[in-house]
Amino acid sequence: MSGLRVLVVTVTHTPQDARILHRQIAALRGRGHEVTYVAPFSTFSMPPVEGVACYDVPRSQGLHRLGPVLAAGRVLRALVPQHDLVLAHDPELLPLLLAVEARHRDLPVVWDVHEDVAAQLDLLPRLPRWTRRPAAALIHAVERLAERRLHLLLAEDAYQLRFRRPHPVVPNSVRVPATPPSAPVEDRVIYLGGITRARGVEELLALADLLAPDVRLELIGSASPELDARLRERAAGTTVDYRGFVPNTEALQRLPGALVGLSLLHDQPNYAHSQPTKVMEYMAHGLPAVTTANPASRELVERHGVGKVTDFGDVEAAAAYVRELRADPGLRADLGRRAWEAARAHHDWNVDGERFVDQLEAWASAR
Repeated sequence: MSGLRVLVVTVTHTPQDARILHRQIAALRGRGHEVTYVAPFSTFSMPPVEGVACYDVPRSQGLHRLGPVLAAGRVLRALVPQHDLVLAHDPELLPLLLAVEARHRDLPVVWDVHEDVAAQLDLLPRLPRWTRRPAAALIHAVERLAERRLHLLLAEDAYQLRFRRPHPVVPNSVRVPATPPSAPVEDRVIYLGGITRARGVEELLALADLLAPDVRLELIGSASPELDARLRERAAGTTVDYRGFVPNTEALQRLPGALVGLSLLHDQPNYAHSQPTKVMEYMAHGLPAVTTANPASRELVERHGVGKVTDFGDVEAAAAYVRELRADPGLRADLGRRAWEAARAHHDWNVDGERFVDQLEAWASAR
């Protein structure tokens, strides 16, 4: 169809978020659609995206969410009438999106569901425990209301269980190179993604100690200011290379050549049913993966036979597997090739991105 004007909105994610910017917006622009991007650019000290009309809003985080949502509402009131479709990514925006839908009944308003907020409540230490159950109930009630009024796009098949009706699923897959990576394997292991305690930072550092001095640990991802300072101090003069936040395209260039990719997530409800994108990124770039035993992670690695699943906290098992691959280059090469082939066949955004744009075009054409 002729070019759409798509308004993409987030108040929680970095403007460089891989799913939002490097997959969805890139796929829309690749099909000739015009994108306006509302995101917290200043909070993340990031410049506007070249070729995209960008609007800055404050970031919503922790218990401070009302102000950024109200700011986004003011921006949307001015921008929505100029667009053919709204694509939003944050659950806290749902009341605002419902108001937009009520005011512009012929405008498709899409909520891209790629996180389980109710399951994340246990990861908010400042939220009193007694409030978590009623907060989860409120979140589910708002989600059910959104289901009746908005278009939903799901990133996981498991997310269907949260809703009464089926909704299209566009998985959080990754762009897979057309040919297998050919970089020589180095004595390093790598972690790519947000760095938190729940995502295994303590286990990653313990693994670095077990593998030293033979194998280096490379950490790429954003961390809280407190953890960032600690990691920079820890990395000085050791076998830990901490790079902090790195733009997605640059970060992916560091994957080829590592011995393995690491995903040592804790046993948390939020991680149980979401396939970790980082594992698919590792596979796409020819890396075997070491992952803890969250069901979705286990299924991904074991179904394709592309790595090792360890018990939660079993850093010794992860270290032993790294040593095994380091000592057997042939096995490492076979696993890397199998990982790339599986990603190419089953987890390729070059395919899923076309389905994503097809779905938005179908909703827009039904106005």
